[in-house]
Amino acid sequence: MAAHLTLLQMNDSHGYLEPHQEFFYASGPPRYRMAGGYARIATLMEEIRDARPDGALAFDCGDTIHGTYPAVQSEGKAFVPILNALGFDAMTAHWEFAYGPEQFRKVARRLDYPVLADNCYDDTTGDLVFPPYTVCETRDLQVGVIGIAATIIDKVMPKSFSEGVHFSLGNAELPDLIAHLRDEEGVDLVVVISHLGFPQEVKLAGEVDGIDVLLSGHTHNRLFEPAVVNDTIIIQSGCHGSFLGRLDLVVENRRVKRFDHELIVVGEEIRPEPEVEEMVGRVMDPHRECLSRVVGETRTPLNRNTVLEATMDNLLLQALIDATGAEMAFSNGWRYGAPVPPGPITVNDLWNIIPVNPPVSTVEITGRELRAMMEENLERTFARDPYDQMGGYMKRCMGVTLYCRLENPPDLRIQEFFAAGKRLDPGAVYRAAFVTGQGVPAKYGRNRQDLDIRAVEALERYLAKGPASADLSGSVTAI
Repeated sequence: MAAHLTLLQMNDSHGYLEPHQEFFYASGPPRYRMAGGYARIATLMEEIRDARPDGALAFDCGDTIHGTYPAVQSEGKAFVPILNALGFDAMTAHWEFAYGPEQFRKVARRLDYPVLADNCYDDTTGDLVFPPYTVCETRDLQVGVIGIAATIIDKVMPKSFSEGVHFSLGNAELPDLIAHLRDEEGVDLVVVISHLGFPQEVKLAGEVDGIDVLLSGHTHNRLFEPAVVNDTIIIQSGCHGSFLGRLDLVVENRRVKRFDHELIVVGEEIRPEPEVEEMVGRVMDPHRECLSRVVGETRTPLNRNTVLEATMDNLLLQALIDATGAEMAFSNGWRYGAPVPPGPITVNDLWNIIPVNPPVSTVEITGRELRAMMEENLERTFARDPYDQMGGYMKRCMGVTLYCRLENPPDLRIQEFFAAGKRLDPGAVYRAAFVTGQGVPAKYGRNRQDLDIRAVEALERYLAKGPASADLSGSVTAI
């Protein structure tokens, strides 16, 4: 007899409690319009659950309680009542570890649903920090759910993120867990909720048998059509809470026989759920006056939707150079950060650009080190083996110009490299600006200095000088 199940997915919402500007591709230039908001997500989830009383489960693939001012200021605590009201059935994690593993454990204990990670281990005991799986029951089905946290937390993130814990890739643990769920727990379906990233998850699904559905996160893919790999259905649902993924399954004899998928835009036409809207207001209201202050103007639409260079980061890099007088500047290739259309920029926008607000730093670095640093970043971004991809987008640069062959082997991708307006001199020493902890890894350069100014202040000072332009300049070009 056929059974029906609806799976709902949110991934990479990055702390965006309220509607915000979002970037949408079009046949011409991209467009910006308002989307998202947890109160509207709550309405969608409620309506779908009411329409599918035979079975609807909701999962969060992580990057949820970090990325905006109220998230960072409360270290995720302010989000707990709202997330509980949404009624997820399980989640996994990545930036949740930004407040340190112990703080995340405290937040996780207050959630009404489990945090799952088959790959997060305690350094002292070797035990798993979080349960690897849970079993969710609907009217007709038992669903085994396995979680995989981001593997990069202890590899390329600041050390405080992984204090006392370490992460495996999570793939080697899956076969035994799947067998246990199938044979011992007697589940009808196996669902994996993951924050490895779409390329890694596609490879994983091809290698590991027995996964019916994989809910993907980390890389902010908007999948309007699922990928099917080794009989595993894979979906990912954008970012910033601007989208909700819906997957409707027909199940017979413990296998998916048919499926339908919809990537739902969380648009302004959706009625906010009143109770969740009130809860969001209680979190946001104390900050509104501060965050709504206009600090400047941008003539360029700011976003992070491009891989090699992004206008939002160009603005940040301009501010770093302005604050330091350095020849060049570097920042991390973050994916998160709601777009800012041309026009006024508020304090809230600045915190969305760089919510951790680290100090501004400078370092002396040789041309030889610059080349090695950028080759390393190219490999982490574009490694042929997805399991070796360790970053977000390409490291953001200003004051240098690179021409690269992305298809080339490691350490041989950069064809031409210019710094400070001239061809790179391997032996020359350059002064570079960056934000502490991100931009120039500790193994490169010397004479590091943390200045008495933080990133948000640097941005505000720069914008106070007049309207800013941050157009793409070709700092990194694929040839």
